Amino acid sequence: MPAGVRLLKLYMVPLAPNPTKVMLYIAEREALGTSLSIEQVVVNTLKGRQREPEHLARNPFGTLPVLELDDGSYIMESRAVVGYLEDKFPEGALLGAAPEERGHASDVERVCDVRVLALLGGYVHATKSPLGLPANPEKAAEIEKSLQTPLDYLEALLGDGRPLLLVDRVTPADCTLAAGLQFLRWAEGDLMGDRPNLRAWDARYRARESVQAVLKW
Repeated sequence: MPAGVRLLKLYMVPLAPNPTKVMLYIAEREALGTSLSIEQVVVNTLKGRQREPEHLARNPFGTLPVLELDDGSYIMESRAVVGYLEDKFPEGALLGAAPEERGHASDVERVCDVRVLALLGGYVHATKSPLGLPANPEKAAEIEKSLQTPLDYLEALLGDGRPLLLVDRVTPADCTLAAGLQFLRWAEGDLMGDRPNLRAWDARYRARESVQAVLKW
């Protein structure tokens, strides 16, 4: 790296779904041959490091991940981090090149993010919160009910036998869904029900050599 050029830094915590989806994205890009040169820095949320002044200076909301750019500024939202990396390193971008490709890939990723990962995060914190939040069975049941339609959508999407969510190439949608399901597995939860296509996708994605160092559960 040229003198005076700073590495990008990703402030993250393993297991947490939003940092994990970015970590999976980075792992997939690098497996495909793109060197992103990103230093990954753990912020220990179990010890409350995300609420300390050093991290709040990066992100006043105290959340993760945060990407520190080479100019010293920060991007604080996971989808924006992925979008920035897609634009900064466009060769081999996971969303694809054509507008139609990018549109479909972004659409499925949005479903996985807002309608699945966010709800899975709420479910875990209502059942076995790593932050020690009290259990809330009523909220967990409500979330489980809300997950049925998006999980049915994904099951149908995979019904043609495609190996990945966007047929035969990995996209951010795969990273996002895998991050949410890992968080659920950590909490010993299983909400996939009788959805063989989704279960088969989950097994295939977890077996990818590119993600072995990121997915621990």
